[in-house]
Amino acid sequence: MMPAEPREDRLLTLLRVGSIFAPEPLEATDILIADGRIAALGRDIAIPTGWSIQVVEARHLIAVPAFIDQHVHVTGGGGEGGCGTRCPEITAHEIASMGIGTVVGVLGTDSISRSPADLLAKVRGLGAEGISAFMYTGAYRVPPPTLTGDIQRDLAWIPEVIGLGEIAISDHRSSQPRQDEIERIVSDTRIGAMLADKRGICHFHIGDGKRGLEPLRRLLSETEIPADQVIPTHVNRNHSLLEEAADYALTFNASVDVTAFDDAGDDGLTGFDAVSRLLARGVPVARITMSSDCNGSLPEFDAQGAYIGMRVARNTALIADWQRLVREGVLPMEQALGLLSGNVARVLGLHDRKGRLAIGFDADVTLLDSELQPQQTFVAGQCIYDSSKVEG
Repeated sequence: MMPAEPREDRLLTLLRVGSIFAPEPLEATDILIADGRIAALGRDIAIPTGWSIQVVEARHLIAVPAFIDQHVHVTGGGGEGGCGTRCPEITAHEIASMGIGTVVGVLGTDSISRSPADLLAKVRGLGAEGISAFMYTGAYRVPPPTLTGDIQRDLAWIPEVIGLGEIAISDHRSSQPRQDEIERIVSDTRIGAMLADKRGICHFHIGDGKRGLEPLRRLLSETEIPADQVIPTHVNRNHSLLEEAADYALTFNASVDVTAFDDAGDDGLTGFDAVSRLLARGVPVARITMSSDCNGSLPEFDAQGAYIGMRVARNTALIADWQRLVREGVLPMEQALGLLSGNVARVLGLHDRKGRLAIGFDADVTLLDSELQPQQTFVAGQCIYDSSKVEG
């Protein structure tokens, strides 16, 4: 492997673009970046002579907050059909090429050949490559595997750990946790997060079992846990589950996460269809997020639960579904951006520094062309993807 070329750091970076959605449209067309954060927004920002600065001329592109994917199998998922069905790790290039600047890594079914320590190492590796990366402690099973032997300690002492997940419920691959076990791990996550000044969400994988969201409905109805502590994902796995998710969101003023399946199959819905239907049911757009589940497995099982095959999820569907929502007028750009940026930042507790283009926020910026295709991705002011420099 050839050594990486030395990075040419400058004190300042100035992005000159055609328009800015912060997510609301701004009059500004210049973004001044200093020390990884947005220092100024304006028009024709003047820089004193002699200052060390990199100027990026992109008057034909649209600047938006870099996307946030809260559900990524960064170490690869799968394994339900044996060791030969383990999915590959994701690369920083695959992430950034979709305009994504921040990811949250998860473990899934397999927490035996993969571990929270593996996940932490990968998250830190992505960070070294320029991606803003976090992780959930735990996996499908309960009690969840952890780094320190304790959920609260993981949250309190490990900066990259921002919550617990993905805990599987209503799925034949879950450990069939009792209601009191679910309440205990959510409570532990909440307390650990409070001690660390984090949101500490519990990210729940929802299968197609008959119980659906009932364990989470009971959790919010029978305990003092606030609704923003738990996020159900894959709620568009089938039509009846999506209808239940709409009722759940409206009843508890809760957020739900839609998965951008690249092949929803006969029973499921695409991310585009799911968001459209949730909006039609009256769920506020602020309560909807989208994620990719990329590099996880999409296994198929027969009626008896036997494994019959699988595909590997990709993050291309996430961007395609989002683009379609804007192009077909389901949502205006400023609201649609929330599905992949502002709403996600709020859910994760990162809203004080990510999900917006504003002074003092992380300089995580994606530049889109007129077709809403990512052309450049900046994280903390550093360009980590540039379509014009991709070979082939």
